Amino acid sequence: MKISHGNLRFLAFVLYLFQILRHNQLMIEIVPLPLQRRKARASLSNAAGRFDMARAAVDDGWGSLEDSGDAAVPIKIETDIRMEQARTLISYNKSPDLPFDRSINTYRGCEHGCIYCFARPSHAYLGLSPGLDFETRLIARPNAAEVLRRELSQPRYKVAPMAIGTNTDPYQPCERDLGLTRACLEVLRDFSHPVAIVTKGTLVERDIDVLAALATRGLVRVGVSVTTLDPDLSRRMEPRAPSPARRLATIRRLSDAGIPVRIMTSPIVPGLTDHELEALLAAGAEAGADAASWIMLRLPREVSELWQEWLAEHVPLRAEKVMARLREMHGGRDYDPRWGLRMRGEGPYAEVIANRFKAACKRLGLIQKSPVLRCDLFTKPAQVGDQLALF
Repeated sequence: MKISHGNLRFLAFVLYLFQILRHNQLMIEIVPLPLQRRKARASLSNAAGRFDMARAAVDDGWGSLEDSGDAAVPIKIETDIRMEQARTLISYNKSPDLPFDRSINTYRGCEHGCIYCFARPSHAYLGLSPGLDFETRLIARPNAAEVLRRELSQPRYKVAPMAIGTNTDPYQPCERDLGLTRACLEVLRDFSHPVAIVTKGTLVERDIDVLAALATRGLVRVGVSVTTLDPDLSRRMEPRAPSPARRLATIRRLSDAGIPVRIMTSPIVPGLTDHELEALLAAGAEAGADAASWIMLRLPREVSELWQEWLAEHVPLRAEKVMARLREMHGGRDYDPRWGLRMRGEGPYAEVIANRFKAACKRLGLIQKSPVLRCDLFTKPAQVGDQLALF
């Protein structure tokens, strides 16, 4: 095959860009931002993602940067929400670690800013940083409900429980104004489709009317994540999430409305929150939760470095112990992604946590495996132009 000089020049240029990208990814220097410029943000840095070139702040002559001593940093860190027209919404998985095979996410990124969030690396696929970008540069899908309705209406669609909140929180602050999660819930209600929700957001209370209607037919369960009962620690780890006490109040309100709810003591942080396990479960049971679950802290890809930066600033005297415990459960690594091990680790410490959890649930009457949601009620509502049934 004959290759023209133009094609050769193009290939050489692509190779040159690849070498630059590879070099920059290896040479990225993470410069922590000053604390006063990170108010209510968990990440200390905003390093380029693994698919992005290294970035540097540039002074545009309009006072957009200021000298912090070691590096020039942005004056403000505000939340930016951009709109994305989704072409598809339902994501499918075959993970043996998950109790569901499909999920929907109305937002990319999460303003709650939990420093330990395992979803942070997904922002790198967008050319954004898993650090501060994940907390401050969000993407919303305004046509989510429309796309969901279309996908559920496909002739080949087969019903199974839908998970919401598996990557980023469906009830983060921007949902108050955009209402994308509620719109999707209304579609699922119209189709009598089973749904499981995971959240830290108290805004879920706004949708109690829809959730209660689903609950009366065995079509919904809600999981509320409470990581710690210490409000100071929570504010530092999860800077824009509701306080632990407020999340427990949400469990109570959902339970009082007849909506099945479980307390999720996730993630358990060894050497930092593990001593609270029994107290967390007791608080959840007192608030009305009927079930419970737990997951050990996970540090995939960029999360490990972000987490260790956070430890060094907020709990430096415990940092070594926390990481030692995690590595002990993952064969000396910060994280082991293998099926069956990534959620809880292995070894003596992991077994102790599992036994403590099991014993506490038994004592408190909390179930560990929730009842199966009903799938037999699924129906496709009539659309404009459909022929109506006679009976």
